[in-house]
Order: sequence, then structure tokens, then C-alpha cells
Amino acid sequence: MGLYSQFTESEQLSWDGLVSDCAKLIDQQVAAKGGLSGVVLKAAYGAVKGISPGYVPEATGRILPEVLTALDPVWQAGIAAGDPVHHLTQHSSKTADLILGITDARVAKTDRAVVRGAYTKLRESVKKDIEAAVPQLAQTIQARLS
Repeated sequence: MGLYSQFTESEQLSWDGLVSDCAKLIDQQVAAKGGLSGVVLKAAYGAVKGISPGYVPEATGRILPEVLTALDPVWQAGIAAGDPVHHLTQHSSKTADLILGITDARVAKTDRAVVRGAYTKLRESVKKDIEAAVPQLAQTIQARLS
């Protein structure tokens, strides 16, 4: 059973909790950024969050099914290796590429200029940020599956 279907087909697993945890992870990653790139990222993120109070959790909930589906082969390989969290972390570059492939396609279709503009400005630097967040993302998924 795939990652996404584990959440949608189980009455015991909380989809809303996973979405909330992932949105909080994004908030934490942005807040932790320092330096000039952190200032730029925080400004762009603030503009996106300004679209509506619940925009980030709502957007997270919309994209998360695709993300879980894309990550499933890596997660399953990790299960076969004995530790999916460690495996995803070891393959953080591949994981980031999978996530960015989804966000690239989503942003290309959006009619929200603020989202497209912010993403375009930050796209090149954001891969490293996603790679850095992979261990926490993997732990979040594992914790919600337990």
C-alpha cells in the first residue's frame, strides 16, 4: 500500500494532522533561515502567506497527495532496507528533486502572480532548503504512520 493511500484508506491515521505537521515544518524551515537569502525567503513567504490566513496549510493539503505518491518508491525502498526515514534522508537530493518536480508543475499552472513570482525568484536556492528539511519530513511521515 502506498504512502498516500495509507492515509486516505485508514480511519486511524490523521490526514489533517499530517497536513498541519507539514505546514508547520515549512514555517519552521523558513523561520530558521538566516542571512540575506533568509531575508529574501522570509519576505517571499510572507507575501504568499498574505494571500489568505490558511493559504499555506491549504496549499500543503492540495500538493501533499502528489508528494506522497512521488516519494512512495523511495519510501518503499527504505522499508525494504529496514529504515524508511534513514533511506529518505540518505536520498535527500532525489527526494528534493521529486518534490520540486511537483511544485514546478503546480506553479506553472497557477493564476496567482504572487505565488509564481515568489517561487520563480527562489526556485534555484530552494532545493538545498528542501534537502535540509527531508529528515524532518521523513520523521513527520513516520510519526503519523505509527
